Amino acid sequence: MIIPTAEPFFFPGGPIGCLLVHGFTGSPKEMRWMGEYLAEQGYTVLGVRLAGHATQPDDMLHCRWQDWLASVEDGYHLLRGASEEIFVMGLSMGGVLSLLFANQRPLAGVVAMSTPYALPPDPLLPYLRWLHRIRPRVEKGPPDWHNPDAARDHVDYPYYPTRAIIELNKLLTELRAALPAVKIPALLIHSRADHGVSPENMEHIYAGLGSADKQMLWLENSSHVITREPERLLAFNAVHQFIQSHTHKNP
Repeated sequence: MIIPTAEPFFFPGGPIGCLLVHGFTGSPKEMRWMGEYLAEQGYTVLGVRLAGHATQPDDMLHCRWQDWLASVEDGYHLLRGASEEIFVMGLSMGGVLSLLFANQRPLAGVVAMSTPYALPPDPLLPYLRWLHRIRPRVEKGPPDWHNPDAARDHVDYPYYPTRAIIELNKLLTELRAALPAVKIPALLIHSRADHGVSPENMEHIYAGLGSADKQMLWLENSSHVITREPERLLAFNAVHQFIQSHTHKNP
């Protein structure tokens, strides 16, 4: 059963489609305000739920990174039936999936927000395939929000399933290999105050991207989930302008 308020969402609109992808252990809810904003601009919007997410943490134990990518592809095919041109955009691991998916289907552009390039150095990381049996979960650190109202009703899992971290690490290896082949227009957004995914990750992604049309936007007063933070409208407006600059369709 999906956690209440964490359901996927669809807002019909014009011929430009926006495919929104949430982050690791998160839910579509963290993308909903962005989806509502884009719908107000006249776009057709679909916020997907990644496999194993927004239900219970044990559901992630059965997922591999390919299942998360397949969730994005399912959303793409659904959205393609309601729009003529598609932009994919994701937060955190959703940004990783969006960039990786950019090599698989024809897209007008990609947006990656608060996106990791690699996991932080950890001496235990190479041994997780054995350690996950005796340490099945990794506790999350204290929440770091600049918007207390959003923090109170945020929906995510209370810990990271260790088995899922292994898959995330594999996904990031796939991302680093795929970045040079990403040729479509790309917008990267990150906060300098992000303590979940350090800001230099955006610079590494930008350097690795093969696109000749790529840009970075820095935020200053947001934590990791920038789509629910005080500067979210700056990010939303930048995405709107990015779409307008890279489409020939009317919203």
